[in-house]
Amino acid sequence: MADDTATTDVILERLSGLHPKLIDLSLTRVERLLKVLGDPQDCLAPTIHIAGTNGKGSTLAYLRAVLEAAGYAAHIYTSPHLVRFNERIRLAGELISEDALTELLEACEQANAGEPITFFEITTAAAFVAFASTPADIVLLETGLGGRLDTTNVIKTPALTVITPISHDHHQFLGTTLAEIAREKAGILKPGYPCVVARQHPEAMESIVARADDLGVALFVQDEDWSVRQEKNDLIYEGPKGIRKLPLPNLAGHHQVGNAGLAIAALDRLPRFAISDENLGTGISHAQWPGRLHHLTKGPLVDLMPSGWELWLDGGHNASAGETLAAHAKETWADKPLHLISGMLNSKNCDDFLRPLAEPSVQISTVAIPGEENSVSADDLTDIARTVGMDATPRPSVRDALTCLSLDPKTPGRVLICGSLYLAGTVLAENS
Repeated sequence: MADDTATTDVILERLSGLHPKLIDLSLTRVERLLKVLGDPQDCLAPTIHIAGTNGKGSTLAYLRAVLEAAGYAAHIYTSPHLVRFNERIRLAGELISEDALTELLEACEQANAGEPITFFEITTAAAFVAFASTPADIVLLETGLGGRLDTTNVIKTPALTVITPISHDHHQFLGTTLAEIAREKAGILKPGYPCVVARQHPEAMESIVARADDLGVALFVQDEDWSVRQEKNDLIYEGPKGIRKLPLPNLAGHHQVGNAGLAIAALDRLPRFAISDENLGTGISHAQWPGRLHHLTKGPLVDLMPSGWELWLDGGHNASAGETLAAHAKETWADKPLHLISGMLNSKNCDDFLRPLAEPSVQISTVAIPGEENSVSADDLTDIARTVGMDATPRPSVRDALTCLSLDPKTPGRVLICGSLYLAGTVLAENS
């Protein structure tokens, strides 16, 4: 039994010191630990393994919501967390308890016996132990970074794999071209198991097709084998089973139509699961995914704003996310002025994220992400924002930025906090 005085935060802090690097892509260390733990990754329920750059979490949220609407119990693994680490692990739909997580992490720490291993590797191993020891119908597994050498890629026989849209991100680990990045993402493909693929840039698609051809993997590709679109207030999905008219996604943003369609396409590749159109509609229209175009409607930060103003939060942090947010602002938010508050990590191409947002926004307040040593400083992010044509001002905190913004109660507008999932997590914690 876990020591009553131990907390998950203390254990997680210890685990973060087991390797000098936060990211060191390899499967050797985690395979060693998993062998000591009895290879739990080989004892899981049917698994959907998801890789890509944008939309992984949203696609997983739709899969989970639909499967649960159909009565199935799903294990969930996602990263990073927003507020508490246990958000990463759901057992049969429920967040893992603090007591169970503490006991699990201590067991994995003991099994590792002080050997070098990254934080993500040992915590992913812990998730596999939990999944193997708790009954469920299916596992929804999101990659952390990349695919080929991602810690989650120890799954040998997934029910199917899913690749969301691929764009430029993590160049220092995955490559500088879309072709190189896509080759890494397509590393999750396994011989004999189908892969469902979202619409891709031709350069990325070429790499995915080449990998599938090498392994004999059947691809189920958007615009070739299935399609999805919005018609007025309906989502129209067309695939081998015909045309379905379904409710629009619950999550905000036109891009969510594509993410919901990708989830439907994946579910169509699960022949052993009975899912009705009613289940699809219920799941799509009720899915939840905090921190992604998330409308904050109450809390201390919301209270700082004049009546009629809206506060939104999004964790997107790369060029594609910036373009998506800008498109949403132009299409849906053109009725009110848009003010931005942004904080970003120094591992991201900040100018590529901010550039598309220069036109739809009135001004931007920049902040450092609290508690993140790799955060871009508010002053440096202001300099970057100004180079892409933004009216930028550094602020010491999100709260200060909201207080100092010229929010005219006579002319309601919107404030979007964006640039990092880590910033989104601190905002959700402060606003709770």
